[in-house]
Amino acid sequence: MRLFVQMFTWLSQQLDAATLSGHAELPRLRRGQFLIICLTVFFIALGVRLLSWHDNRFEATKVELYVTYDYKTAAQQLLSGDLKAFLGNVNLTGHPPGYPIVLATIFKIFGNSDAVIQFVQIVFDCLAALLIFLIVSELLAVRVAITAGLLVALSPQFSYYPLLLLPDSLAVLPILLAVYYMVRARKRPRLITIIAAGAFVGLSCWLRANALLLAPFLAAAIPVLFERGQRLRYSAALIAGTIIVIAPITIKNYAVFNHFIPLSLGAGQKLLEGIAEYDQEGRFGIPRTDLGIMRQEAELYNRPDYAETLFGPDGIQRDRMRLVRGVAIVRSHPGWYLGVMTRRAASFFRLARVPIVSPDPPVTHSLEMRDRVQPVWSNSPTELITYGRLASGQTEASLTMDGQVLRVMGDGSKYGNQIISRPIAVQKNTDYLFRLPIKLEQGRMIVKVAGEGQTISMASTTIDQVEGKSPEEQPTNVITIPFVSGNTSYVRILLSNGASSPVHPVAQVGQMEMFKLGPTSYQWTRYPRFLIRSIQRFFITAWMIAFTIIGLALLIRARHSSTLTILLIVPVYYLCAHSVLHTERRYVVAIHYFLTMVAAVAVYSLIEILWQTVRELVVKIRRPPPNKSFDRTLG
Repeated sequence: MRLFVQMFTWLSQQLDAATLSGHAELPRLRRGQFLIICLTVFFIALGVRLLSWHDNRFEATKVELYVTYDYKTAAQQLLSGDLKAFLGNVNLTGHPPGYPIVLATIFKIFGNSDAVIQFVQIVFDCLAALLIFLIVSELLAVRVAITAGLLVALSPQFSYYPLLLLPDSLAVLPILLAVYYMVRARKRPRLITIIAAGAFVGLSCWLRANALLLAPFLAAAIPVLFERGQRLRYSAALIAGTIIVIAPITIKNYAVFNHFIPLSLGAGQKLLEGIAEYDQEGRFGIPRTDLGIMRQEAELYNRPDYAETLFGPDGIQRDRMRLVRGVAIVRSHPGWYLGVMTRRAASFFRLARVPIVSPDPPVTHSLEMRDRVQPVWSNSPTELITYGRLASGQTEASLTMDGQVLRVMGDGSKYGNQIISRPIAVQKNTDYLFRLPIKLEQGRMIVKVAGEGQTISMASTTIDQVEGKSPEEQPTNVITIPFVSGNTSYVRILLSNGASSPVHPVAQVGQMEMFKLGPTSYQWTRYPRFLIRSIQRFFITAWMIAFTIIGLALLIRARHSSTLTILLIVPVYYLCAHSVLHTERRYVVAIHYFLTMVAAVAVYSLIEILWQTVRELVVKIRRPPPNKSFDRTLG
C-alpha cells in the first residue's frame, strides 16, 4: 500500500492536468496520420486475435456446448424458413433472437462453419479496440487514446472471448458505439445523435439481455454532460431510442406467448443459481446448475418432462415461480444477500483466467493421423505408478487386480499436481498427440503435458463429471491432447486437481499413448508470439486494478468529472444490475473495456515519465565534460 501511495505521489508531481486534457498535445494530427493510427490499432488487434485463434480455436468451441447448439438450431430454423418454430419455441426464449439471426446470416453467406463465426466475431472485436481509441481521443489526449487502444488490442481476455460461439463479445460493440455517440453529442449536441446512442443500446439487447436497463443509467449521466434546457429532452430521446429497437421482441413475445417478456426469460433461473452459488451450507436446497434446477422441478411438481428442458413445458410459468421463490429467500435474508451482491460485484473486477498466446505455434497436422501411425511411447498404469511418482504425500493411488487401471485420489489442494510421469523423450519442433482413457468418479481433474522442468504447461485439458450420474455411471472418456515439443527434448505427463475442493477428485486412469504427427509448421510466428506473450503476462487482476485506481486518481486530480462520468457509468450499471443475479465473467466483459480506458491514463503517464527519465540520462551522457584547464586560464 505504501508503494502504491509513493507511486501515485510521484506521478502527480510529474504530470499536470494539461497532459491528460490534451493542452500539451502534439500538433493537431492530419487526417492521414489519424487514419494510420486507426489502422495500426486495428491490425495489431487483428494479429493478436488471429494468434489466439490459432492456439484456441478448437477448445473455445467446446464452451457452453448446449447453449451453442440451441443458437445454431434457431439459426437453421431461420434458414429453412420455419419462422413458426423460430418464433414459437418457448425453449429458445432463454436468449434474445439477435445472435441466431447473426448466425443465420453467416451460414447463408459463408456456410455453416465455426471458423467463419470466429473470424466474424474477431473482426468486430477489432472494431471495438478501434472504438476505444476513438472514445478516448475525444475525451483525452491522442497519446492516451493510443495507449488505451493498444491495451485492448493486446489483452488476452479480449482476444479470447470472440473465439467462443456465443454473443458476449459481439454485444459489447453496440455499447461502445452508444457511448461514442454520447461523447460526440456532448461536443456537437444533436437529438438524432442521442437517439442513435439509445438505439445501439437496444441493438446490444438483441444479442444479450444484459444491457436491458443500461439506457436509464446513461440517461442519468446526461445532466453531467449537457447544459440546462437539453437534459430532459435528451434523456427521453435516449431511452426512447432503446425502447423502439427492442419493441419488436417484446411485441412478438406478447403476441406469441400472451405474456409481457421484454427480451427473454431467465431472471428466475439466474436468481436461484446466484443464491445457490453462495449458499455453501445448502440451507436453501437450491441446485447450482441448470440441470439440477430442471430435475428438482420435475420431482417437486411431479412432471418428468420438466427435467428435459429449462424453458420447455410451462417455461414462462416455471421461470416466474423460480423468481418468486428466489425473491422470497432474499426478503427473508436481506442482510445475507446484500453481502452476496457485494462479493459478486467485487468479483467483476477480476480478469478471467484465459490462455495467453503460446510461445510455440499449435499443432497443424490432422489429429486423425493417430489412426495411421503406431504410438512412439506408451505407459501402462503399472509403469506409471512404478516409474512415475506421487507429487503429494496425501495422494492415494492403487492398481486394480489385473493392473490395467490405476485409481487415483487427489489431495485437498486446489490445483496441486498429484501424479507425475517419468521423462518422455521427444524430438524438438515436432507435433505430438497424447491419448489417455480416464473415468472421473468425483471432483475435477486436469491432465497436462509439461516440459522437463514442469514449470510451463505445454498443453492441458480439464475433465469434468457428467452431471446427474453416480460415480459408477460416469463414462470412460478417451481424451486427446495435441502439443508441440518446441525446443524441449523431454516432457512429462501430469495429473492435477481441478479446483474441486473440498471434494477430493477421484479418477481411474488406463494406458497412456503418445503419437508423433510430424514437424511443426508456422515456426516463424515464434518471434511475434514471444513479444505478445511477454506483454500479455502483465494482464493480470493485480496490475490492472492498480493502474485503474491510479488512473482514476489522476483524472480526479485533473478535475475531469465529465470524462469520469462517461467512463464509469457502464461499469456502475453492471455492478448494480448484475450483482443481483448469477453472473459469469463473460456476461460483464463490457466493464473491463471501460476500466482499461481508465487504466490507460496511468499506463501512459508511467510511460511518459520513463521516457523523460531516459532522455535526461541520454542528455547527461552526451554532454561533454567541462574543460578544467580552460577554466583555470580564464580564472
